[in-house]
Amino acid sequence: MSDTPRADPGVPATADLDMIMRILPHRYPFLLVDKVRDVVANRSAVGIKNVTFNEPHFQGHFPGAPIMPGVTIIEAMAQTSAVLVGLSQGLMDEHPLIYFMSIDKAKFRRKVGPGDVLELHIQVLRASTKVWKFAGHAQVDGEPAAQAEFAAMIDRNARAQV
Repeated sequence: MSDTPRADPGVPATADLDMIMRILPHRYPFLLVDKVRDVVANRSAVGIKNVTFNEPHFQGHFPGAPIMPGVTIIEAMAQTSAVLVGLSQGLMDEHPLIYFMSIDKAKFRRKVGPGDVLELHIQVLRASTKVWKFAGHAQVDGEPAAQAEFAAMIDRNARAQV
């Protein structure tokens, strides 16, 4: 039994890559989350991104000194948030489109590069039927890498062709 309270015992506590792809319409090279764990429905989750050298952004950012772009880290946080919402709201196999509405208080604390395991910690700040607001922070080996608050809108009438 976990010490973490679960808001809904019917919501899985983890999502592997297969489940993530049943929720998100993103695909390679823009699928940026490998696993989501510690899911507490409508409250929080932790995404895992295994950073590898063969990712396309490393070809130009920067040659000889590969660094994961900060905006890509924020996108990985947003994808983790979308998986949290998808699990919490039962959106598997629906592939609704989810759009950024705002990004605030973004800060970058350390470089992230190949070989790093990026942990994406997400907290729900506000939730409604369509609009959700989150706080996210990313870390590598417990060291802060990035943080931001962001809002997103779920368009359940628009569907990605997956």
